[in-house]
Amino acid sequence: MRFVRAARGKGLGSRPTDAVSSTPLERDAILRRAVEMGASDLLITAGHPVMAQRMGTLVPVPGSPVLGPLDSRRLAESFLTPALHERFVHDLELDTRHFLPGVAHFRVNLFIQRGHWGAAIRIIPLRIPLPAEIGLAPHAAEKLLGMTRGLVLVTGPTGCGKSTTIASLIEQVNEHGPARHIVTIEDPIEFVFEPRQAVIEQREVGVDTKTYARGLRGALRQMPHVIFVGEMRDLTSMSMALSAAETGNLVISTMATQSAAQTVTRIIDSFPPYQQAQIRAQLSLTLRAVVSQLLLPRADGRGRVAAREILFVNQAVQNLIRDDKVHQIPNVISTGLHDDMLSMDDALAELVDRALVEFETAFPHFADVEKRAALQRRIYRTAPVEGRR
Repeated sequence: MRFVRAARGKGLGSRPTDAVSSTPLERDAILRRAVEMGASDLLITAGHPVMAQRMGTLVPVPGSPVLGPLDSRRLAESFLTPALHERFVHDLELDTRHFLPGVAHFRVNLFIQRGHWGAAIRIIPLRIPLPAEIGLAPHAAEKLLGMTRGLVLVTGPTGCGKSTTIASLIEQVNEHGPARHIVTIEDPIEFVFEPRQAVIEQREVGVDTKTYARGLRGALRQMPHVIFVGEMRDLTSMSMALSAAETGNLVISTMATQSAAQTVTRIIDSFPPYQQAQIRAQLSLTLRAVVSQLLLPRADGRGRVAAREILFVNQAVQNLIRDDKVHQIPNVISTGLHDDMLSMDDALAELVDRALVEFETAFPHFADVEKRAALQRRIYRTAPVEGRR
């Protein structure tokens, strides 16, 4: 892959004076190659080749040379319109999107590091998988899809597939069941839905609405059945989401937390102390489910698989939230199999037992040391001894 250098610009705000017309072609060739190699993300930064993330590991895109500052700038800049270029120069960071017909959608984050332009790119497949295809248990998916009001949260660290899980649930609603009006507020739009059974309206922050909070406030006046908020990222969006769920809408959103209990604590602690008792009461009545997930490399090397902790809020959980005993929620999940709940430790053990994930891969993610030790004894006792038939 050949990179043709553009003329040297002066300063962050200036654009190369004779931008090379082949830049979009180079960019699209890189994007195509990343999709072909099964990458989930791309990283463009000076001093390195274009890097692709596969199964959580960074590898160079074949044929990519080490990028100089002008190379990384040209590639990053190729995603910008003149208006977006002006915004980026002003804000020094920007989220946008790109579409390559027949290949994929791409979520693009542009940034500056040590004065050099760079980009982190998430690859969004054209086809939206259904819940069964991403390993979401049928009974859990059915229960989630049967909800018509309240707050449902999908949580986990960055890059764990939260958006994919939510998109699969929305696509299931879109393809099957009674027609519903679905409004999404995203920054930026990731999965693009083709309306089938449902009426779907996707609004992008900064393009179709000013902020998450304003978009959510507007959505309440648009006769929605389901509202998807890309992320509950601040006090205002959390407050609006709780209020929307309280008024009888189904609100689905994400948070960067790693368990159901941590999610509840994060929401409550985001509010001032004098409001927390009120928020606990409000959350106990509106929260319906929390799905916390992480992605692990498959044992066969063919991609990654999700491990999911699933909490469905019952009377016991409502009481724990209201009475400020959130630390006891993991105990309810562990004993809530009859309510279709599943702890992360049990989800990890199931993946190991089904040989989808190696025990060594799951090992650091267990919270219960005794449960991990019991699984370890079982796995190594039943594993064949090397050299024996």
